[in-house]
Amino acid sequence: MKRLPFLHSMLCLNLIVGFFCGTSLKTANADGSLVTDISSHLISVTSDFTGTDLLLFGTIRTDTQDLEDEYGDIIIVVRGPEKEVVVRKKERVLGVWANTQSVKLAKIPSFYASASSRPVEEIASESTLARLRIGSQRLVFQSSSTKKETKEFRKAVIRQQQEAQLYIDSQSTVQFLGPSLFRTTIDFPANVSVGTYVAEFYLFRSGELVSAQSSPLFIEKVGLGRRIFDFAQNYPVLHGLAAILLALLAGWVASAVFRKD
Repeated sequence: MKRLPFLHSMLCLNLIVGFFCGTSLKTANADGSLVTDISSHLISVTSDFTGTDLLLFGTIRTDTQDLEDEYGDIIIVVRGPEKEVVVRKKERVLGVWANTQSVKLAKIPSFYASASSRPVEEIASESTLARLRIGSQRLVFQSSSTKKETKEFRKAVIRQQQEAQLYIDSQSTVQFLGPSLFRTTIDFPANVSVGTYVAEFYLFRSGELVSAQSSPLFIEKVGLGRRIFDFAQNYPVLHGLAAILLALLAGWVASAVFRKD
């Protein structure tokens, strides 16, 4: 019942991918096409969720006999829901560490993972990789500050996301199980955000993008965690009061149990 906005966003994504592909996609039916899927389009997050792996796979179809020995290269990208963060820089002021600068960045993927059959720099040109935002170092964040001012803060965000295992760039991890079948796995850590994700599959041949596909992926809380999450989102004031009352009750019970007469 909440999937209708996603269908609209998926339509926009397909239009954007088509624009990026340009004239290369016009010959996709002649040069080759992708048939792709994911082992599961839904990841259920429970209270004991410790992360999971997803299998992404597909095949390359072609009607041209000359391409049987060289089907091309595959790049797979998984993007999470975007968020907005405020990044602060600390410096020593009179011997005390204090926040001296801050920049608000938007359009930051909460999760980003890429996998490729070869190093991406050997598959496509830098301009193509930058246009498709392939590789965490090529992600573009929005900010009201100048590009020079946000460069350092952007690197800090990417570094923190990588340390949290939320940004993953895996080179040469797409495996071919024959001339046309391919597969790879993407690791989702326990701290992954819930929301709507998109898995993008790109087929390159001789440095040119000839086919692209996208598949939806949903990460949702289930069970008691889901009910608590919905309650916190829909009734934040009541959730805060309930948390305070629960903390007071826990403190009173602890003091009563361990009280020394």
